Amino acid sequence: MKKYLIAGLLVWLPLAITVAVLVWLVGALDGLFSWLLELLALVLPASWEAALRGLQRVPGLGVVGTFALLVLTGVAAANIFGQWWVHRWHLLMHRIPIVKSIYSSVKQVSDTLFSSSGQAFREAVLVQYPRAGAWTIAFVTGRPGGEVATHLPGDMVSLYVPTTPNPTSGFLLMLPRADVVALAMSVDEALKYVISMGVVAPATPRAPRAPALPAN
Repeated sequence: MKKYLIAGLLVWLPLAITVAVLVWLVGALDGLFSWLLELLALVLPASWEAALRGLQRVPGLGVVGTFALLVLTGVAAANIFGQWWVHRWHLLMHRIPIVKSIYSSVKQVSDTLFSSSGQAFREAVLVQYPRAGAWTIAFVTGRPGGEVATHLPGDMVSLYVPTTPNPTSGFLLMLPRADVVALAMSVDEALKYVISMGVVAPATPRAPRAPALPAN
């Protein structure tokens, strides 16, 4: 009985968690979209109120609205006129006390992570951590910069070592390139390996690739 119970759990648990996450995400986006509609109801004429209330009752509209907003924003930011407005928005946010510190920090991190030309989180590697002889998976985030780089000798790389099973927390390491072992697995495969605590490994090994960061 225990064997069959575990087998059934392994079948239904991934589906249940997936559905739960999707339901939570849709609910969160619907709640945000409903809040935006309430703000619009305060600004627009009273004749619009009934239509806005009707939109609030449409399930999943928040997901569609968020997707449409992101696409339209991307299209607008891709042309010269839209870039001018985005630049003005950045200048405004950098002039507001307290807000400018948070906004600039988040923007720098997001630009680094999502830039198509950047090397952050483009490569999974092996490093010895937290002691010699103990190995863990890490992700290359770039090179040490600023004042930190002036105190570090030789060719160094910056690494993010995620915790298991929650990879959103971790540690920043700066190690010599010679101490880093490049992996053939992709970043997605490495994340699955970390989250599953080593249970889900890449199906087939591939030939090792050269490190993503250019040598000095």
